[in-house]
Amino acid sequence: MNEDHVIVVGLGFGDEGKGATVDALCADGSVSAVVRFNGGAQAAHNVIADGRHHTFSQFGSGTLAGVPTWLSRHVLVEPIALATESRELEAVGVTDPLSLMSIDAQALLTTPFHVAANRARERARGGDRHGSCGKGIGETVWYGLLEGTTRGVVVEGQEVIGEPGPAPAVGDCLDPATLRRKLDALARFYEPLIGDGVSVDELVMLYRSFADAVRITSADEAGRLADAGRLVFEGAQGVLLDETYGFHPHTTWSTTTPRNARELLEGRPARVIGVTRTYQTRHGAGPLPTEDQAVLDRFPEAHNGTGEFQGAWRAGHLDANLLRYSVDCCGGIDGLAVTHLDARGLKVATGSGLDDLPDPVAYLEELLDVDVLVTGAGPTRADYVVRDNPRHDRVDVGVGGRDRAPV
Repeated sequence: MNEDHVIVVGLGFGDEGKGATVDALCADGSVSAVVRFNGGAQAAHNVIADGRHHTFSQFGSGTLAGVPTWLSRHVLVEPIALATESRELEAVGVTDPLSLMSIDAQALLTTPFHVAANRARERARGGDRHGSCGKGIGETVWYGLLEGTTRGVVVEGQEVIGEPGPAPAVGDCLDPATLRRKLDALARFYEPLIGDGVSVDELVMLYRSFADAVRITSADEAGRLADAGRLVFEGAQGVLLDETYGFHPHTTWSTTTPRNARELLEGRPARVIGVTRTYQTRHGAGPLPTEDQAVLDRFPEAHNGTGEFQGAWRAGHLDANLLRYSVDCCGGIDGLAVTHLDARGLKVATGSGLDDLPDPVAYLEELLDVDVLVTGAGPTRADYVVRDNPRHDRVDVGVGGRDRAPV
């Protein structure tokens, strides 16, 4: 691949293999930073490399390759979960993980108040649950829309239950007085829904420690990083869960298309890589047109299962129409990453029925008229191949610098 910046997006309902793809792109040392451009602590990107496994949530998936992470203003930051993830990374041999982390001051904070409110609302839906992860993501975004509104107004389908204040952001952690004022307003706002939450005093102390441990950046950081080296922009969730293009109400409160990354790049060149499995998956409630229990039974999942809030892990056949839809929502893509190529006996839904899928790489290149630039035929970094001009010269380069035969 060339030296342009790369934007990695999922073309499904999430869980496509974005984390392993980002790790593969970072493993040769050509990437100076991983930029997260949507989502928050609900991300779960699995990377297995050199005998180590980590499920990345807020840290970028290039961390095991030693690549720093920048969380842009489009990311919702949960400092308590970030501290936990840092300790988990230390346990698998990453030295001082927080020294690899920097965060835009404008990024909104997800607090225990948001998490508790999110879970209370999802429990109240009973059998009509949306499939929330229960991590406070939608609640953080929603509260951020409320400044200037009043009690009783309906915003994005939810009634304003109190008097909102300005949403707390990462930069507020540097100013205890401002932070306390915003957290006090947040606690009062949510009290009718969740009762007494965590102590504001305790949160102020925790968030001040968080501000001391990470580098908090200004608005011009995106351009500085982009001009200093090659960036990989790591998307969370998938296009079919997008807040605009997904299938409501089973969507995320996040822009999962490349739009935010392109905005941060301000016209600098980048290649968009869409990631897909060789079969369709979904976690929790919502439509899955090709769902088939036989697919679920045939391909056991090592790192996904039933979640308390999100619901069951589901699987079905590859869906050609949904793939084309996702690519259109992205405004087109420049290449594909295809994962789970070790799966056999695959089928694809084409609109007229189910067809056999003996060669997913060739089929997807023809279907979408783009090159497959990254392949994954197993769970580890060694199973991933980053390919140069694959449909032209068929010379493949392994992520560790080893020559690889075409997949």
